[in-house]
Amino acid sequence: MTNTFVVYVENKPGVLNRVASLFRRRAFNIESLTVGHTEKPGVSRMTIVVDTDAGGALRLEANLYKLVNVLRVDNITGAPSVARDLALIKVATTPETRAALMQLGQVFRARVVDVAADSLIFESTGLEEKIDAFTEVLRPYGILEMVRTGRVAITRGAHRTPAASAPGPAREGEFNEERESISYSV
Repeated sequence: MTNTFVVYVENKPGVLNRVASLFRRRAFNIESLTVGHTEKPGVSRMTIVVDTDAGGALRLEANLYKLVNVLRVDNITGAPSVARDLALIKVATTPETRAALMQLGQVFRARVVDVAADSLIFESTGLEEKIDAFTEVLRPYGILEMVRTGRVAITRGAHRTPAASAPGPAREGEFNEERESISYSV
């Protein structure tokens, strides 16, 4: 079963390496990893998808909390959420196939973002399955190049993800009651 983790980290050099190394050391394969800025300066948000059971997910969450620059971890696998992937796909085209390719793009709600004499570049956003299906339909025309972002996800509703609204770690000498009451051992 795939689990989707949202991990808030300090935006500092080496944090991505430490997080990826944790997964490597624990022998978990990362299916998807995306990182980007958040609404808070100096904080980045990682969306990590990993294939593991419930016990493995709990162990990963506990181990992520042990990393120095990790501020908050939330497993949103069971939460109502919106998840999307992005793909840029360059397809070979001729004057004869261009119209058919553009119609296929419309069926899959993909946008043409570049047109050249011998190729088209599509931008496709949606669920992983939709992008996989679009890729398979384009394959007979000749996919020249493709890049995918991996999953980004956010919980639904007016409330913020618990990880986004929770206070950060206590600074040296300070006591953060909510943070101190959380048990990280599994």
